[in-house]
Amino acid sequence: TSKISWSSSLIPNVERAKKALFEPHNVYEISYRPFNKQFLYYGDKLIHRRGQFEEIILNSINSANNSIICISSTNKGLGLLITSNIADIHFNGDTQCFPLYYYEKNTLTQTGMFNEDNKNDYIRRDAISDFILERAKKIYRLTTPPKGTPPKEGNLTKEDIFYYVYGFLHSKEYRTTFANDLKKMLPRLPLLEDVKDFWAFSQAGRQLAELHLNYETVAPFAGVTVTGDKFPSDGGVSEGRGGFYTVEKMRFPKKDQKDTIIYNSKITVSNIPAQAYEYVVNGKSAIEWIIERYQFTTHKESGITNNPNDWVSETGNPRYILDLLLSVINISVQTVDIVNALPKVQFK
Repeated sequence: TSKISWSSSLIPNVERAKKALFEPHNVYEISYRPFNKQFLYYGDKLIHRRGQFEEIILNSINSANNSIICISSTNKGLGLLITSNIADIHFNGDTQCFPLYYYEKNTLTQTGMFNEDNKNDYIRRDAISDFILERAKKIYRLTTPPKGTPPKEGNLTKEDIFYYVYGFLHSKEYRTTFANDLKKMLPRLPLLEDVKDFWAFSQAGRQLAELHLNYETVAPFAGVTVTGDKFPSDGGVSEGRGGFYTVEKMRFPKKDQKDTIIYNSKITVSNIPAQAYEYVVNGKSAIEWIIERYQFTTHKESGITNNPNDWVSETGNPRYILDLLLSVINISVQTVDIVNALPKVQFK
């Protein structure tokens, strides 16, 4: 157990003396937990129950070629987050993934008069069905969209529906009304009758996806105070400054004092708005996911120590964890603002 996790699919391969050859191109950057990435070896024979990500993510070099709504139904309620990477099975609970696209191997030959002239190895398909697109067009075709939205019914796209789903799943009224159902089963969503509400949820879904997919590059929240950061101007990239940002375990000064986070012995982040903690993913605020995941931990069975500062070395930015914390505070505040501005939906 200090060398490998012996799964029920791996043991038979050993018994049959099957070789597993290392394939460097199968090292992926994946979404392991909310706002936390790890490297995954996705090679032959070493992943138990691989799922269907070969049909969703094309390759490790250009893995960000899709958007995937990840949901889980747990006793904590609906877990929800979007990613563009392979998602761990426990990314945000017992995760099920719903992509914008999926990919099929191109089996067409290039001979024949009527074959498609397509030399790509894979063909991209829409995961949103033609059925729901036509149904949406039928519902909304006689209504003039509000200002700033597509002027004709033909401009309604499958992407609009995809982001409508992501926006609608954030609805407080929806989550409250169907709280018991969402703990046990996949969500069921309506197409709202009012086209203005549809576009409001779709546009909000796009805004939320932009924030949640690009969380590493979102600007820090302007209202917080960072004390003890001696090198904010150059990002601490200069030689010898990397250790200044080393993290062992971030913490609150007191259990109930969450407006301040002690980053390390030198740096403190304060004036964090209470609103930021209202953005919750699978029972825990996004900020507290950062605190939990970016700390020293040792796995009991293998003895392997997870050092978050190793990931910092991979990024080449010694400030990565501090910058990430400040970005997630901003993301949380903006997410709460967007969710609070969603249309209020009543269910009969």
